Amino acid sequence: MQTYRGSCHCGSVVFQIEAEIDQVSICDCSICCKKGILHYPVQDKHFTLIEGRESLSLYQFGTHEASHWFCNYCGIHTFGRPRMDPSRYTVNVRCLDDFDNIVENANEKSFNGKQHPLDR
Repeated sequence: MQTYRGSCHCGSVVFQIEAEIDQVSICDCSICCKKGILHYPVQDKHFTLIEGRESLSLYQFGTHEASHWFCNYCGIHTFGRPRMDPSRYTVNVRCLDDFDNIVENANEKSFNGKQHPLDR
């Protein structure tokens, strides 16, 4: 596994993951479309929030099962916990330091979140 470091735009929130990123997901649910993020799921043991816990705000809607964390200062969504599997984090791959290289070498998978009955 490789170590990837990521952050929000202003650098207040910094995190690290251990992963082999061979595929990223694009979700078309209401919030993911507006945020424009690329997802990568990570088990808790492979996710570390290095700094910025106090700089994070939580956004939830609908069933309040999914958690969307974003920076209080620059507004960037860095990671969350998906409704489909709240035991994992899903990181915004666009926040990783080596984003261009990661995406160039990963397959993209679409997820039909728009048709999920709880996407309201």
